Amino acid sequence: METIRLGIIKEGKTPPDKRVPFSPLQVVEIEQRYPHVKVVVQESPIRAFTDDEYREKGIEVASDVSDCDILMGIKEVPISNLVPKKTYLFFSHTTKKQPYNKKLIQAILEKKIRLVDYEALKDKLNNRLVAFGRFAGIVGAYNGLLTYGRRYNLFSLRKASECFDINDLKIELRKVKLPPIKIILTGGGRVAKGAMETLDTVGIRKVNPKDFLSNTFDEAVYVQLSSADYHARKEGGQFNREEFHQNPQHYKSTFLQFAKVADLLIAGAFWNPTAPVLFTREEMTQPDFKLKIIADVTCDIEGSIPATKRPSTIVDPIYDYNPVTDQVEPPMSNPDLVTVMAVDNLPCELPRSASEEFGRDLIDKILPALVIADKDGVIKRGSITKGGKLTEHFLYLSDYAYG
Repeated sequence: METIRLGIIKEGKTPPDKRVPFSPLQVVEIEQRYPHVKVVVQESPIRAFTDDEYREKGIEVASDVSDCDILMGIKEVPISNLVPKKTYLFFSHTTKKQPYNKKLIQAILEKKIRLVDYEALKDKLNNRLVAFGRFAGIVGAYNGLLTYGRRYNLFSLRKASECFDINDLKIELRKVKLPPIKIILTGGGRVAKGAMETLDTVGIRKVNPKDFLSNTFDEAVYVQLSSADYHARKEGGQFNREEFHQNPQHYKSTFLQFAKVADLLIAGAFWNPTAPVLFTREEMTQPDFKLKIIADVTCDIEGSIPATKRPSTIVDPIYDYNPVTDQVEPPMSNPDLVTVMAVDNLPCELPRSASEEFGRDLIDKILPALVIADKDGVIKRGSITKGGKLTEHFLYLSDYAYG
């Protein structure tokens, strides 16, 4: 078999991302499993795994990887770094016609690059094959608990980004001592499952929506809500999941009943902009609106949650929101305000563990199609561009990419 040179590129986006497609041990596994694949790692001072950790495993580390056939990174590649006529894998953030990446997709077409986007790698049933959602949920829930402890001076946790890996973070969670508060978690996907891992690690009991609304408890509890739990048809009648996903405008939100009894919201549900918001700014000003901390893992700016006015950062993860003035204020500045955690790159707080899981999925689900044969069309479906043109699945981007 012809040798394939696979380069792991240095991340070029600012602020720098410490994640990587494969850990050193995973590179060793790839080269053992596929003797015709040679992995070269581009030198980088910012990765969660150091250059020396790769070198210690006998992996080639080089300043230039432009002679590789396939180049893999995490975030968008700066236009000046793009090597013509190569195959690239990274998160391009172009499939929703994001205006800030219009020049990137145009440069990729101009340079006749084959762009395979991780987000577009799906099975035949349209399920994503690789994602960082679980770690967004784990860290998002952790940050929600950290914020609660800080706001009420109950306990102090290290930032997730100060933990070495997920095991270190789970040890840190032993410090959490909660009063009998009520926590809402929305969603049922990877993000919500990750958040549940954190809540379960702390030993917070899960209860059903009916009990959550009507009962008081002598311990902290959480409820996991699906769309059916907080939406009702405007015309009356049964909630229909298919109808809700296709025509969410036929539904109204009934979330307020939960916001009146809960202390902390961890938002992990996908939100369609045509769907109703969870609650309005006016509802937040009512005296019986009880929620005081919102960990918005989905981070839709001015989306389903009016308090999420802007993304926050790993360095400054929280801000306060004043629903009366609709303004952002300094965190913990006033007990009447709502504290918001809206970090938009949560998996970056646990880059080693997040990279290891992502790499595992790449090895198991994507690599055979990439370096042997694309039998099920995974790479074909995941390719946005090829040979200077948009592929058939992404022709809807024509006005954006060629405009």
